[in-house]
Amino acid sequence: MPSLIDMRRRIRAVKSTQQITKAMKMVAASKLRRAQERVMAARPYAREARRVLASIASRVDQTRHPLLVRRPGRETGATLLIVITSDRGLCGSFNTNIVKAAGAFLRDEPGRPVSFGLVGRKGRDLLGRRGVPVRFEYVNLPKVIRVTDAEAIAGPAVADFVEGKVDSVALVYNEFKSVIQQRVVTEPLLPLVPISEAEAAAAQTTADYLYEPSPQAIFDVLLGRLVESQILSALLESSAAFYAAQMTAMDAATRNSSEMIDSLTLTMNKIRQAAITREIIEVVSGAQA
Repeated sequence: MPSLIDMRRRIRAVKSTQQITKAMKMVAASKLRRAQERVMAARPYAREARRVLASIASRVDQTRHPLLVRRPGRETGATLLIVITSDRGLCGSFNTNIVKAAGAFLRDEPGRPVSFGLVGRKGRDLLGRRGVPVRFEYVNLPKVIRVTDAEAIAGPAVADFVEGKVDSVALVYNEFKSVIQQRVVTEPLLPLVPISEAEAAAAQTTADYLYEPSPQAIFDVLLGRLVESQILSALLESSAAFYAAQMTAMDAATRNSSEMIDSLTLTMNKIRQAAITREIIEVVSGAQA
């Protein structure tokens, strides 16, 4: 049986851990609110970019842009899988679920050449141990995700697709649904889905615009921006989902610490009571002797 001093030391250690987890929960909750605001602010931009593209699509030849080329062997050809994880842990199964989804992608596509773009330190460490082919790494993401981060990730992906090194590009990330729910999403990024006639017609307005330099030039530039906006949206969703997962994990750790402190305190009281009882017995036995 442990001594009374050992039990007191263990209780102090658990209380110190509880203070840390409680502080981390409060910090994660504060950062989650800001991350949610950034996610909500980015969604209208993505919708409007798609609407502008649809408005111009009817005036241009969509088959000319390389990002819209759908190669015959894309279903079985080489793929670049961009895996978005976090740089830090203490977030429950947040990163593990992403790595499992990447592994499931490999199992579902046996024989397909797959290279990885690893975003986040945890994904790099977990997948790097498995010896997967890595096309690029992007770690140490800033606290505030910016367009430049999306551009740095989109650059090698677009270059490989345009040069024909890969036939498709896909994203794997955690989508923020709520504080207690994050959904792992695997979605195609390239080739981009062409603007349908119905979507283009719906985006048309009664006003007639003058385009400078030309509708085709604007369309080509906006397609590249659309890829970056999709990656930026995935980064923002992943950031918000990370803080939600961390807040939930730290809340559970704080509750578990309280339960452990109660259990250790009960055990300590039993040990102290047993020591007091033993001393009384020794005193009584000595007096009788």
